[in-house]
Amino acid sequence: NEKAPFFPDSLFTNMLRLRAAICSFSWRVFRFRPFGCEPLISQMDKCTNEEQLFDLIEENKAIISEEEVGCAFNILWQFQKQKTGLLKSVECIRNHPQFLTLYNLTTNKMELMNDDNLVNVLYQIQQFAVESHDPLVEALVTEAWRRLERFDMNVLAKFSTCLADQHLHFSPIKWEKIADIVSRNLETIQDFKSLSVLMVSISSLTSQRFQEQLVKKTELLFDTIDSSQVNIARRIVQFLRNIKYSYYPLLERCNKVFLSNVDDLDLDFISKIFSLYHSLQFHNFQFILITKKRLIEMIPLFDQPATFVKLFVVLGPVAGPEEKKRLESTILLMSEELTSQQALAVIGAMEEMESRNLRLIKRIASILHKNLENYKPIELLKITQALIVLHFQSKEFFVKLRELLLSYLKISVKTSEISILVCAISKLPSPHLDEVGISRIEAVLPQCDLNDLNSFATSVLRWIHYGHVYPDNTTGKQLKLLQKLDHYGHQRLQKYNNLNSLCEELKSLKGDWFSESLLEETVATLQRLVDEINYTNVAGIAYFISRTNYLNTLLLDKIASVVLQQIEKIHPFAIFAIILPFSTLNYDPPQRDEFFGTCIQHLNSYLSLLDPLRIVFLGFFLATLEYFPEDLLKTIFNIKFLSRLDSQLEILYSTLNRKVQFRLMELNRAVCLECPEYQIPWFHDRFCQQLYNKDIGSLNGAQQQIYKMLAELLGGINCVKASVLTPYYHPIDFECILDKRKKPLPYGSHNITLGKLPEMHWESNTQIVGSRLPPGAERIALEFLDIRAFCRNIPHLKGKSAMKKRHLEILGYRVIQIPHLEWNSMALSTKDARMDYLRERIFGDGKSYCI
Repeated sequence: NEKAPFFPDSLFTNMLRLRAAICSFSWRVFRFRPFGCEPLISQMDKCTNEEQLFDLIEENKAIISEEEVGCAFNILWQFQKQKTGLLKSVECIRNHPQFLTLYNLTTNKMELMNDDNLVNVLYQIQQFAVESHDPLVEALVTEAWRRLERFDMNVLAKFSTCLADQHLHFSPIKWEKIADIVSRNLETIQDFKSLSVLMVSISSLTSQRFQEQLVKKTELLFDTIDSSQVNIARRIVQFLRNIKYSYYPLLERCNKVFLSNVDDLDLDFISKIFSLYHSLQFHNFQFILITKKRLIEMIPLFDQPATFVKLFVVLGPVAGPEEKKRLESTILLMSEELTSQQALAVIGAMEEMESRNLRLIKRIASILHKNLENYKPIELLKITQALIVLHFQSKEFFVKLRELLLSYLKISVKTSEISILVCAISKLPSPHLDEVGISRIEAVLPQCDLNDLNSFATSVLRWIHYGHVYPDNTTGKQLKLLQKLDHYGHQRLQKYNNLNSLCEELKSLKGDWFSESLLEETVATLQRLVDEINYTNVAGIAYFISRTNYLNTLLLDKIASVVLQQIEKIHPFAIFAIILPFSTLNYDPPQRDEFFGTCIQHLNSYLSLLDPLRIVFLGFFLATLEYFPEDLLKTIFNIKFLSRLDSQLEILYSTLNRKVQFRLMELNRAVCLECPEYQIPWFHDRFCQQLYNKDIGSLNGAQQQIYKMLAELLGGINCVKASVLTPYYHPIDFECILDKRKKPLPYGSHNITLGKLPEMHWESNTQIVGSRLPPGAERIALEFLDIRAFCRNIPHLKGKSAMKKRHLEILGYRVIQIPHLEWNSMALSTKDARMDYLRERIFGDGKSYCI
């Protein structure tokens, strides 16, 4: 066989053709990238505006890679973040032809993108307000779900943010999958920023055990961040708010981050933190004081309603009088431009500010009136509460509001919404609910928790109170509804087998219905679950007991025992709530001194971190128990501390302000009388003179009876004094003086110095009794004790009444306390019996009838 000839020319020719073909392909594909040309990503990075970037995309759209698509989106968004009028700019970009080019390129190349690029593109597209139901967004989310298990934590965190931005909060299965990945990898996670993002995203799906693990991990990682990471700290606080856990150690650490960066915090950030702290009931005086100063500096910076309303809402409740006037004047000038939501925010802030600016109240109310149909039920409740607190009066407004609430009630099926609507209706002037409303309540009773039942009962009691106003008699049906509420309340309590779940519902329970109908059953349930009291719930149980005025020694002894055994696990800030029931109910637990000593020792190192008002309350509560720790008292009665307290009083609403001042006075009085060795001066003369510059008060029915009988018994009205102020301003109902033969002395006939004590300087027009008596004479104080002086379940004297008795005895009085239960008993149903009772108490052996 003849071999085929070798044709070198032919081979050479083929090689030339192949080279030409390759060159032709290269020219077509890489005609914009000749050898040595700058990479496209570098060219993108050098663009200074969107048009330059879009020109590059137009020129290179045939060859752009998936990585370059991601880079283009990222650069576009960086441009937008530098601009004002963001929404308008975003819309222009989204409608640009080359944005559509990027959109199509993403559709074609998403499967080639790496994980980080894929999620970044999804995030950037969402920043340009592409809807969640857009085909590309849905495709990107689907692709991301397919890869979910291989995502690192940073990518997973950004993806969870994308899902949240799409409002996919109600897709539990998807979120549970993310939560499971976090749970499985928790021990190895070191990226705190990513973890904080994920914690917020999955917070609603975490079990209590998983929450504890996340909190523990957070504490371990907290030291890995520098003090400028305010967004991580904010997300941690947000997570705690979401799981309803006021965990003080983390809150304190986050608060330190905020304080160290306060000059960099903007209005939105401060507003968010205020809201989170309020939800967690975490009140940090230092944060409020420092941010208040920063917010005041911002007042001239905002001249648009949207931003100024936000400033008004966050600053108004903590501002001083001058700043409040300034804020109210400015918001009044802007009122014509306010939207319905802005007006709602303003009226809520005005309620907290206790505003008395009638012109502004009427102006905001008129905006609310015009927009009532646009508000949700919860917003209508806020409007109702705010306008009533602000004493707004308008029959037309409230008639329209009632009609709207009733119309919502007739169609509502959600328990929480019905509860809100009923509560709002009951707060209106002359509240009334028809049979349709009652039937709506009855329909949801089986689904109600204790708070819902309590809310309904409180509303029903208001209707019964106002029932006589209406021609149709619905009182009988309302009473039957109360009976049903009682039934469901008892039924729910009897089914509880978990103390923590019960504590969650008891947090805000209060009111006449609960006290009268469910308190006994609640205490019985707590006793049944007493072994579950531990360091995590002991403060909550103690605080609940203090609000009930119900003395149960088993529960209080258990609280004291848990504290002594687990004190190291209890946060010092919880000591305030733990001590409260012992003080209020005047109860000494076993190992009294060890218990209180342990509590105070645990708290001592944290005194500088506690708000001044809390320290004052703590000192007062301990004083009622005859416990006066020297370190605590020296902390309080110190010029620097009192200056801090004055600063805090400026930002408190008036009722709390007066209460704090009164407690400080009572503590000052207790220390002066019971611990003179501390040499703490009495400095509340002027305060007390202002407090008592008018008559102490009129006598009630029982006091008037006692006054007449005392006058008859002692030999005339000039032998008994009513409404007396003692040194240190203790008000007492009645006073009389017996000489050494137990004969009543008329006032003015013996050498008694009225109005002054040698060591004190009274400068008051109010008559203050003195201490000088004839030899052998005794001064007697008679006090009528109403129901408020005793525990609810037994005639045991409460803390304040017991302390007052001690003080009067120190001042030289023999104290006779007349309990209302004795005075109104069958044994004292006649005048003669009551006269004998008073005679025995005053002239007999002095035996106390109080328990």
